[in-house]
Amino acid sequence: MRPHLITGPIRVLVGLLLAASLTLPAPGAVAGAFTNWAAVVVAGDDHAHSGAHSEVFDNARRDLVKALTARGFSPDHVLQFSLRPEGYPKEAVLRTDSTQIVHRLETLTDTAKDGCLLYFTSHGSPDGVVVGRNNWTPNIMASVVDATCADRPAVIIISACFSGVFVPLLAAPNRMILTAARPDRASFGCGEADRYTYFDGCVLQQISGAHDFAALGRAVQACVAKEEHDTGAAPASEPQLEIGAALRPMLPLYAFSAPP
Repeated sequence: MRPHLITGPIRVLVGLLLAASLTLPAPGAVAGAFTNWAAVVVAGDDHAHSGAHSEVFDNARRDLVKALTARGFSPDHVLQFSLRPEGYPKEAVLRTDSTQIVHRLETLTDTAKDGCLLYFTSHGSPDGVVVGRNNWTPNIMASVVDATCADRPAVIIISACFSGVFVPLLAAPNRMILTAARPDRASFGCGEADRYTYFDGCVLQQISGAHDFAALGRAVQACVAKEEHDTGAAPASEPQLEIGAALRPMLPLYAFSAPP
């Protein structure tokens, strides 16, 4: 039996469909890769290492939210927390309180289900990171992420001294962990006169040109190393980057939207 021949208008239609299939954008190039991700940005303290008041963490919190929404995160799905929300009446800022952060994240992840971004900028120690009146240990952070983000793709960024202590308990196949320092090192730039910490400044500097979070992590590592070298800050903080095996090939598909 002879096969049916495709002729006339049908042949033209098939040709158009084939041409369209060859020009479809790759998944990561589709605008809005992060529109249904839940994101929280937490300024965990409002003091410099000297104990004097400092805006360094709130500066990062405010400008990171702007950068994230410029690169594709939905403003409706980004929550920001500060110890002094009353100091920022023109910004939609919530108070940095452990119970509220967890509750709000639970509610947000019930709505925005495609992925999670958690960014904490604060003081840290080998025991954990300062979050308001509390110290979040690696066990606490891991429990929060497990309970709210479950098996979805997740990027956890912790900008604090000694923040590499979080990597072992947070690491998972579906997660990327980026920290400002290795477990036994301090990070730099949290004085009362600093605008940003070295790490936060590098994130803000590099995110506009990064394709995705993996590229951003590598660029931030290089940026921090250069900044420390140029200013003589030592010993080097050595930011840590851990990407789970399941997420590693997927991250390039989660491309940032083109900056405005």
